[in-house]
Amino acid sequence: MAVRAIRGAVQVDADERDLILEATSELVSEVVRRNELVTDDVISVLFTATPDLTSEFPALAARKLGFTDVPLMCATEIAVPHALPRVVRLMAHVETERPRAELQHVYLRGAQALRLDIAQ
Repeated sequence: MAVRAIRGAVQVDADERDLILEATSELVSEVVRRNELVTDDVISVLFTATPDLTSEFPALAARKLGFTDVPLMCATEIAVPHALPRVVRLMAHVETERPRAELQHVYLRGAQALRLDIAQ
């Protein structure tokens, strides 16, 4: 079984705890659904948030979805001028039989603009 990385991002409407958790839950759920994963397939997940999102750790949303024994980490995205605001990104490391070309990277809401080449 191969180890693969899956990317994703979602734009949050405002820096509010519930909105961060809702958007991150949607993102994590879509990554799992589109890639036909179960929690045991996930090795770890790195979350980043743009500097304007400080109301909650995005990883809490994954914990609430059942990622209780998966190593999760949050970090701040670098503050690049003119970058898309209020974005939570993730990189999930997973065990899968899928070839890299068949992985579904997930970009939701306004974050689709980050990767028009791979956003569905």
